[in-house]
Amino acid sequence: MTPRAGAPVGRGASPAVDRAQQLRDLAERRILLLDGAMGTEIQSHQLTEADFRGDRYCDHDRELLGNNDILSLTRPDIIASIHRSYFEAGADIAETNSFAATSISQADFGLADHAFEINRAAAAVAREVADEFEAADPGRPRFVAGILGPTNKTATISPDVNDPAYRDVTFDALRSSYADAAAGLLEGGADILMIETVFDTLNAKAAVFAVGERLANNGKDIPVMISGTITDLSGRTLSGQTTTAFWYALRHAKPFSIGLNCALGTKELRQYVAELAECADCPVSAHPNAGLPNAFGGYDQSPADMADQIGEWARSGLINIIGGCCGTTPAHLHAISEAVAGVQPRPVPTVPKQLRLAGLEPFVVPQ
Repeated sequence: MTPRAGAPVGRGASPAVDRAQQLRDLAERRILLLDGAMGTEIQSHQLTEADFRGDRYCDHDRELLGNNDILSLTRPDIIASIHRSYFEAGADIAETNSFAATSISQADFGLADHAFEINRAAAAVAREVADEFEAADPGRPRFVAGILGPTNKTATISPDVNDPAYRDVTFDALRSSYADAAAGLLEGGADILMIETVFDTLNAKAAVFAVGERLANNGKDIPVMISGTITDLSGRTLSGQTTTAFWYALRHAKPFSIGLNCALGTKELRQYVAELAECADCPVSAHPNAGLPNAFGGYDQSPADMADQIGEWARSGLINIIGGCCGTTPAHLHAISEAVAGVQPRPVPTVPKQLRLAGLEPFVVPQ
């Protein structure tokens, strides 16, 4: 895959500043702050179908309401204001508005062919705001994490209960879709690529493969973050893996960080973050929900309560990078930033070399 002709290249692509090394150095000195939920903030603007369509898609033949990713093209002012609010609250890293911007997910809206452009626009909007804040405070770099979401397909589980062998997506289809999205994010100026909300590790492996190919082709040092999701109180991903097995299955990617996000609130997620902190020989990230959803699908955990619990995580040496997922707001992030201020990041352990395997459970071959 080659970059589109005439595509703007974000500052993140410039060799003038070693952004990757800046990030690694900063992560050794303090706990880094991811931003909070994008969807929660978009919903607060009570946008209409016309907002999602803009002038660009006014004649599109499918409904676009709820396709948050398209807003990077049709209402970039809204997306920029959300990034700005999180940087004002203390974020070091802005996550691009591209959670469902792969061609596979955008196919539901008839926009599969627009995935590259959506990703590039999402990264460019975040890049512009990050540069604005960094220019105002040059001693504090602001980073852009290009988000590669899980897609709405699963490579491991059949969607047909009557045909367990059936799959409605292939590894190569996922790989191609992720490669296109990653290319757009990098051209838009992303400093980091984050494969997040991983519910199926095989999907994540396709993303890792695609990102690896992309980075090898352009020779860039782009840190890769991976964040899985424990889908319920069983303590497993949707494809059945425990937290440690999830790490063992992806450790070969040598990510900048491994983490967990979404599905659970701080109280419920703590034990699994602690499990990662014990076994991972790289920085650990977390961005939990603001509690579990209530009967109306909302999130009730207050900024103070969430910050109090995350402050304990930090003091217990569990995290290197922290933010918020569903239901979190700039107020939550501000409270979290105060709770972890001055607390040293988790020391990254040296893990003895052994053969570590993973199915649904982890297995370590004895010396």
